Amino acid sequence: QVQLVESGGGLVQAGGSLRLACAVSGRTFSNYAMAWFRQAPGKEREFVAAISRSGGMTYYPDSVKGRFSISRVNAKNTVSLQMNSLKPEDTAVYYCAAGAFVATAQRVRIMAQYDYWGQGTQVTVSS
Repeated sequence: QVQLVESGGGLVQAGGSLRLACAVSGRTFSNYAMAWFRQAPGKEREFVAAISRSGGMTYYPDSVKGRFSISRVNAKNTVSLQMNSLKPEDTAVYYCAAGAFVATAQRVRIMAQYDYWGQGTQVTVSS
């Protein structure tokens, strides 16, 4: 069993920054591609960022590209999401996810590819 615990959410003004972290326990962390998804009230959960098992490849949708950055430290079983230039439309609950698959640009966007999910952390961006 793999457990994922997110932290770092909060309230920030538009244009500000936040850094989310996800601590992973239970299995060999480097076996998992990692991702962040988010879900705003009344909307479907959407892909935000992903990173391959080695950390060598990262993936982003156009909506966050250039503003968000995902990274991982396999020795510490952690994955982070640095969010800059935040906008009110970034307001959502952010979820960390782990999947035992080889990351590709197509696969990382599919929720069903991920085996484990965290409980989520709220990010609120005020205008």
